[in-house]
Amino acid sequence: MSAPSSFDEFLDGIWKQNPIFVMVLGMCPTLAVTVSAINSISMGLATTFVLAASCLLVSLLRSNIPKQVRIASYIVIIATFVTVVDYAIQAISLDLYEALGAYIKLIVANCILLGRAEAHAAKNPPLPATLNAFGMGLGFTLGLLAIGSVREILGAGKLFGLSLFGPHFQPWVVMVLPPGGFFVLAAWLIVFAAFRHLSIKRNAQLGGVQS
Repeated sequence: MSAPSSFDEFLDGIWKQNPIFVMVLGMCPTLAVTVSAINSISMGLATTFVLAASCLLVSLLRSNIPKQVRIASYIVIIATFVTVVDYAIQAISLDLYEALGAYIKLIVANCILLGRAEAHAAKNPPLPATLNAFGMGLGFTLGLLAIGSVREILGAGKLFGLSLFGPHFQPWVVMVLPPGGFFVLAAWLIVFAAFRHLSIKRNAQLGGVQS
């Protein structure tokens, strides 16, 4: 695969196939851990590492994994890297580990990972498989950060723990509750869909002018 094609696949995960705003995948951690920006980035980076590492290994072993046990093999590979991330976060910061809770371990059940392993990594060489996985992970991280930032700003008047509005700000308590996650996700989905619609419309107009 040529370098431009690989780069296009990397960008697809950020925009055209964004896991959160286009494919609407991984909603459990998306709604659960995005009460703050730091939690969002941490979960996104953890997922990105597991996604890229597991897809690289699946691609390397794709010719040696029997078709009859491929799904079980992918799950074992993903679970191995999830365990590494789980212990790493626990060693780095207990506060962060407690904030993310069981959702670190639940990365293994995130359909983004198994979907990438089955649909892409198992059919492509290591470099494009890793780039595609990394792009998907980065798109997932940016999606979590977009939601987490809004919820933290409106729900606590802070961003990355830094106060933005002073002591007189009245937090929107709903933003740190489960309904707040749905409200912010819905708003971002509308914004993302509007941008995609404008982009498609502009490309159609440019195509009409050129023809």
